[in-house]
Amino acid sequence: MNSTNAQGTIHFSLDAASGVPVYRQIIQQIEYAILSGRIQTGDRLPTIRSLAVTLKINPNTIAKAYGELEIRGIVSTQVGSGTYISDQKPLRGGGAEDPAEDPRKRKIEELLGRFIQEMKNLGVGKQELITYIEAYDKSW
Repeated sequence: MNSTNAQGTIHFSLDAASGVPVYRQIIQQIEYAILSGRIQTGDRLPTIRSLAVTLKINPNTIAKAYGELEIRGIVSTQVGSGTYISDQKPLRGGGAEDPAEDPRKRKIEELLGRFIQEMKNLGVGKQELITYIEAYDKSW
């Protein structure tokens, strides 16, 4: 299930087999889009109804994701206007004011750590992994 907003800056790709609840996948993908700079403060998210239709999922699932993002301060909803990205960055830690505390870098390191551990568990060595990564996506 995939979707792109009107500006073409966010792409939703849901994996029902991942074991991660769909609303969490939506939250995660919005956070990643913010951290990567693909969406910025003030950008409007797709409406709950339109995203539900596009992804072929229950609107309550999207409402739950948007609601959790709003509680965290990452988005703000303006009745009758839509849901917009706020200036609050996701994944804030204790030293959020410290420029060295880069939430994007922290998230990359977290994901890489899990990925590398999985590869080690499969017996994949560093050079073999590099070969797989280079062969996987030539467009990068």
